[in-house]
Amino acid sequence: MRRGAAPGGPGRTGRHVVIVGAGPAGFAAADWALAAGARVTLVDLADRPGGQYHRRPPGAPGPPSFERRRARVLAHPRCAWRSRTAVWALEQRDGDGDGGAGLPPLVHTLHGPADAADRPRAVLAPDALVLAPGAHDRVLPFPGWELPGVVTAGAAQALAKGQRVAVGRRVVVAGTGPFLLPVAASLLAAGARVREVCEANGAGTLAAGWSHRPWQLAAAGGKAAELLRHTALLARHRVPFRTGRTVVEARGEGRVEEVVTAALRPDWSVVPGSRRTLSTDAVCVGHGFTPQLELPLAAGCALDGGFVAVDGAQRAGAPGVFAAGEITGVAGAPAARAEGALAGWCAAGGDPAAPVLAPLRRARDQGRRFARRLARAHPVGAEWPGWLREDTVVCRCETARYGALCAAAADPASGDPRVGKLATRAGLGPCQARICGPAVAELTARLRGQAPPTDWTPHRRPIAQPIRLGELARPARSTRDAEQEEHDPHAPHGEHDPHGEHGEHGGRGQRT
Repeated sequence: MRRGAAPGGPGRTGRHVVIVGAGPAGFAAADWALAAGARVTLVDLADRPGGQYHRRPPGAPGPPSFERRRARVLAHPRCAWRSRTAVWALEQRDGDGDGGAGLPPLVHTLHGPADAADRPRAVLAPDALVLAPGAHDRVLPFPGWELPGVVTAGAAQALAKGQRVAVGRRVVVAGTGPFLLPVAASLLAAGARVREVCEANGAGTLAAGWSHRPWQLAAAGGKAAELLRHTALLARHRVPFRTGRTVVEARGEGRVEEVVTAALRPDWSVVPGSRRTLSTDAVCVGHGFTPQLELPLAAGCALDGGFVAVDGAQRAGAPGVFAAGEITGVAGAPAARAEGALAGWCAAGGDPAAPVLAPLRRARDQGRRFARRLARAHPVGAEWPGWLREDTVVCRCETARYGALCAAAADPASGDPRVGKLATRAGLGPCQARICGPAVAELTARLRGQAPPTDWTPHRRPIAQPIRLGELARPARSTRDAEQEEHDPHAPHGEHDPHGEHGEHGGRGQRT
C-alpha cells in the first residue's frame, strides 16, 4: 500500500501536528499527517528515526521501504525533525484564558544529549498531538540480577544492532515472549556465543496460545515467516531453545559468572530438583514490556488493562490527543505502523472514512488479534515471587531488598503507598520505578493479601524526563518563535548537519 494513494490531493490543512516518538508508529504518523496536509514536528530522543526496530550501526542503511519513507518525511518542507529532544512535560491549556478548550496540551521540550548541560527549552502549542513513545523491558527480580553483566533484553539488542557490540562472549537469554528470538539473533550477529535461550512458559502454555487458528499468525504482518527465520538461525548455530525453563539466580564475584536455571510449572513455581548451573559472562532477561505512560497520563488519556485506550481513529480520550504503537498494546512493528498512520491522518484532519484507510484498519486489527494471542501464550506466572530470598534486591537503583518489602507490608504504619515507599526506598532512585515499579507493586499487594493491580501506573509525574534546575530556570523559546523557526520553508531538512544547527536537530531554532 502506497502512502501517496490518499484520495483527492488534500493540500495544506494548516493544522500543526506534534508527534512524540519516531519509531515505526510515530514515523508512520508523520508520513500520513504530511499526506493529509498538516505541518508536522517530529520529536525523538534518538539521533535517527526508526526506533529500536530499525536501529542500525552509524551509516548502515535500513530496509528499502523504510529508507524511502525516511527520505520522504525528513525532506518534506512541512516537517521539522527534532532529534535528541526530550518531552519533559505536558501542560494543559486554560480554556478560559487563551482559547485552549478542546486543544491538546502544550508540549515542553529539551534539546540535546541527556548528559549535556544548558539544553535549550522550547514550548509547542499543537492543534493535535500524537503520542508514540513506545515501551521498555519488563524484568522480574531474581537473586543476583543486580550483578554487572545482567542486562535487559532490549539493552542487549540495542548494543548489538546499533554498535555491533555484544554484551558478553557467552550469553544466556531468558524470560518469556517471542522477543527473545530476535535478541538472540542480534547477539549471534555481533559475534557472541548464545549458550541457550530459556522460555519460561512450557510447551502446553505456548501451544494453547499459538495453535488456535494458526492462519491468523501468518496474516499478522509476516510473523510466522519471522519466527521460522529466527528458529532456523538458532538451529544453524546449535543454540538450545528450552521451554518451561528460566534463570532463577545469577552468581559471581564483581560480575555475573554463572546462572542457575530451573524448570517451571505452568504457574512458574520451581520444579524441585530441576536446578542446573551454567557458566556465562552475560545474561539478557526480558519478561515482556511496560508501556511508557508518563505523557499519556499527563495528557489526560484513559487506560484499559495498563495500556492507553483508543477509539477507531486512535483518539485517546483527551481533546486533540491520539496514541499509537506499544502504549496501546504490544503487537509488533506492522501493527504499530498501521496505528501510527491512522493516528497521523486523523490528527491532521484527514477524512476518517477515506477508502485508503481500509488496509490500515485491517492491519491494525490483525495486530490486535496477534497481541491477544501473545498475551495468552506468554503470561507471567503468578508464583514467580517464589524465586526470591529475603536478601534479593527488588529495586536496583536503591538496593532495596525483598526483606524490607516484607517488613513494610507487615507494619500497619506503612499501609499508605507513600509511607511504604519511604520505608523501603523502592522506586525512589533515578529510574523512578520505571523498571522495578510493576514488580514491587505486585509483591507489595501479595504480601498484604490483596490482588495484584492490573492498571497500576507509576507514571503519574508532572516531569516526565529529568531536567536540571538551571535548565528549568532558563526562559523557554516562545511557542510562536519555535514553530516559525521549525517550519521555515527556507531552512534545510535532513540529517547532514552533525552540530544540530539545521536538519537533524530541528532547524535553525535549535541554536542557543
